Amino acid sequence: MNESLPRRCIVEFLSTFCLVLLGCGAMAVDSRTQALTHVGVAIAWGLVVMIMIYAVGGISGAHMNPAVTIGFAALGRLPVKDALSYVPSQCLGALVGAIAIRATLGIDQSMLGSTNVQLDLGLTAGLIIEFGLTFILMFVVIGVSTGAKEETITAALAVGSTIALAAMVAGPLTKASMNPARSLGPAVIAGDVSELWLYCVGPIAGAIAGGFTAQALHAGRNRTIGDT
Repeated sequence: MNESLPRRCIVEFLSTFCLVLLGCGAMAVDSRTQALTHVGVAIAWGLVVMIMIYAVGGISGAHMNPAVTIGFAALGRLPVKDALSYVPSQCLGALVGAIAIRATLGIDQSMLGSTNVQLDLGLTAGLIIEFGLTFILMFVVIGVSTGAKEETITAALAVGSTIALAAMVAGPLTKASMNPARSLGPAVIAGDVSELWLYCVGPIAGAIAGGFTAQALHAGRNRTIGDT
């Protein structure tokens, strides 16, 4: 990547901050006012991802997600040293985003957009859902990205739409996180990290599996998978 690593880490911090502030913020506002509805919240998640890819995809790749970053690193598209800097930046951005929501709306979990598995669903099913959703997300990301960057109009539309669709379908079940940082911020600020492991293990495993599956299917095409 042409941009310096510190610049890219700042961008990952800011974009993940915006992701949590606006995505979890939409959940918090709907919890308080019922004005957005479930579909409205799902659309908000898709829109913030799409906007951030347009805004900063050309700088850092607009990962905003440790699972995606780890998936790119596992595929050899992103140096491990870069991934080790991206992930803390994303987690810090998510924490600050959650702090901003707490300062505005209070500390109740529902007001922070915390992730949790529906009680009658069970943790195993929740883990499988988060794995599957992130598998699909990373499968799409690999198909529309160049190297480790999501920066084109196609990438913004495809990834944003995938996020929105996943939130519509699985939001009521697991909150459709697909993102360890997005789950970490609200969980830490709300003081309940009991299910955080699920939102780390499922998405990271799903991203790696989805990435390798997409890479295998794209092998031999004119576009070289490792190009940046």
